[in-house]
Amino acid sequence: MSNTRPTRRAILSTGALALGGLAMPAVLRAETLPANEDGPRETRRNVMGFRNQDWRDHFDDLRKGAILCDTYSRAVHFWSEDEETYLAYPTSVPMAEEFTRRGLTEITLKRREPTWIPTPNMRERDPSLPERVEAGDPQNPMGTRALNLGWQYYRVHGIDDPAKVGRRASNGCFGLMNPHVEELFELVEIGTQVRVI
Repeated sequence: MSNTRPTRRAILSTGALALGGLAMPAVLRAETLPANEDGPRETRRNVMGFRNQDWRDHFDDLRKGAILCDTYSRAVHFWSEDEETYLAYPTSVPMAEEFTRRGLTEITLKRREPTWIPTPNMRERDPSLPERVEAGDPQNPMGTRALNLGWQYYRVHGIDDPAKVGRRASNGCFGLMNPHVEELFELVEIGTQVRVI
């Protein structure tokens, strides 16, 4: 293996980075949104602050794997228990500090095709919100998968609008592109530890 480090451009264009046997998926490039009257548009992502993390800085061990939700770089990191897999995904983060909960928790429930029910606080702030949005509805803010955290109403889940990824756009949850949350969903288990920083 060469001692030459790949350039940022090479990392972003290939989507893979091999560091100590760990691979990073192609999640850093911008997603193209559907065309509007003005033609196609592109969404910029927060890639400048996106960086690899070391699990040892946040967890004592990797029992059942570990997820780090980084509100600063707007990324969700995953490490498998056997250290064979490290993945990092861009994410939406809470829109305000009042919605942000930090600390250590764990995955308590995994849901495929979740129904979305706004929290009582969300309905109080915006009474026009629907009482619920069923699974499969393109307007469902939960996307195709949800990973419930040990804190009530907090989740890592899919997203209904790709433009939210990389932005402060949620009421406390971390929203991943649906293909990313589907991949993560298959890797985590009930009890996977989660830290929010």
